[in-house]
Amino acid sequence: MTKQLFAVMATGLALMAATPALAQQGGSTVTAATVQGPILSFSVNEEVRSRPDQASVGAGVTTTAPTAVEAMRANAAAMDKLIAAAKARGIKPADIQTSGINLSPQYDYSNQGNGQPPRFIGYQVSNTVRATTGKIDDIGPLLDALVAAGGTNIEGPWFGMKDADAQLVGARGAAIKAAEAKAADYARLAGYRGAELVSISEGGSFGGPQPPMPYGRGLMAAEAKATPVEPGQVANTLTLSFQYRLVK
Repeated sequence: MTKQLFAVMATGLALMAATPALAQQGGSTVTAATVQGPILSFSVNEEVRSRPDQASVGAGVTTTAPTAVEAMRANAAAMDKLIAAAKARGIKPADIQTSGINLSPQYDYSNQGNGQPPRFIGYQVSNTVRATTGKIDDIGPLLDALVAAGGTNIEGPWFGMKDADAQLVGARGAAIKAAEAKAADYARLAGYRGAELVSISEGGSFGGPQPPMPYGRGLMAAEAKATPVEPGQVANTLTLSFQYRLVK
């Protein structure tokens, strides 16, 4: 490193000690100092990718009838078959949850071009449940069973981890080691003897649901093979924010 660079860094630190100015470079921040020394703030990210150990799928039915009562009754009967199919595939009742029910009037707008008002044609009901399972290899057959039971609205699957935080135990240690090395490097470059840890805070994304895979009746093979589903891996991201005090 040239003498000119050391001179620039020394000048910057001197200015920060004298004023409450803020200097930032490469995602790291050195704030104006207390009498003990300037504070260095930065974040370290660690990502752990793992095969998911649970998945959720959404399934529902849509029914239409002349009256709201008839539409609701028809939908309830269809949903009973759908829920029974999920239970038959080993889904526990506690892992089946209604995610949405919608009742709305339906109109025919095809005659509006002739100045006619919309024609009322009945009521439509949509009901959807979400089923969660730890049997990743059974997702394809589960989807097929829900469609065979009358499911017309299929969503998912969404993959995740039951205990995402446990996947990050090693990542925390790696992040702390990386932070120590980074702080020591800043201290050396700025002409300080070392850096003392002031605070740590944690954030991140822990095994959240992954984007659902497209699914529909058209994916079912003519020879009744189970729908192929590949779980891949889910990402668990840990973000640790650090503050170090540079010391002479």
